[in-house]
Parts: sequence; C-alpha cells; structure tokens
Amino acid sequence: MHLLKDENGNIIPHGAEHTHEHSHEDGHTHTHPHTHEHGHEDDHHHDHEHGCEGSCDTGCSGCSGAAQDPKAQLTALLGYMLNHNESHARELDEMAGKIAEAGMPEAAEQIRKGVAEFQKGNLYLSLALSMVKEDK
Repeated sequence: MHLLKDENGNIIPHGAEHTHEHSHEDGHTHTHPHTHEHGHEDDHHHDHEHGCEGSCDTGCSGCSGAAQDPKAQLTALLGYMLNHNESHARELDEMAGKIAEAGMPEAAEQIRKGVAEFQKGNLYLSLALSMVKEDK
C-alpha cells in the first residue's frame, strides 16, 4: 500500500481496489486483485471477490491462500476494514452535503466533524496496515 500526501506533507487516507500477495511453498509469489463493494438499498451487505479461484475462507485454489497464513488473513481483514471505513466516511460526507442542502447546516457540520474523526482513525488503520505488511 502506498501513502498519499497533501501539499503540506500530511498523509491522506484513501481506499481503492488493492491486491493481496501470497506465496506458494516453492517460493513462487503472486498477487491478485481484491475488491470490496457494498450496497445500502434494503439491507446492509458486503460483497467481495478475488481475482483468482477461491474465497476469503478457503484461499485461492491450488495455493495455501490467506486461510492458511495468519499474517495474510490479518492483512486482508485489516485492509477490508480500512476500505469499509473509508467507504462509510465518503457516504457520510455525501449525506452531510444533502443535509446542508436541505437547510440543516448545523446537523451537516456535526456529520462532517464525525467524518473528520473517521478519517483520523482511518489514518491510524492505514499506518497499522503498512506496518503489518512490513512485520513491524
């Protein structure tokens, strides 16, 4: 994961499609895309898919996958949770805009303050994820 910085050098939390790296017993390492999406129509659900055969529970077919590697499991879960939180922060920010447009600027300001706290927490999660990946 790379870190983005603003013009003042502050780290900007971000989320996007990302890849997970895993190795076979023979030392062959490869990555595969891992995306997360969720909807809020009638229910709250989260779907995700891997770019190769398998699932989060079983790992990729033909290799040990994350299910057999605790660090890979933790890395994948922390990455998922970070992306999940970043997604909710974006949704709440959009909601604040709509609430402000509906004539409730004070409520919108409170939501924006909450979003700022989400982003602060996400920064810590992002740094932790980088550290886990680097075994720190």
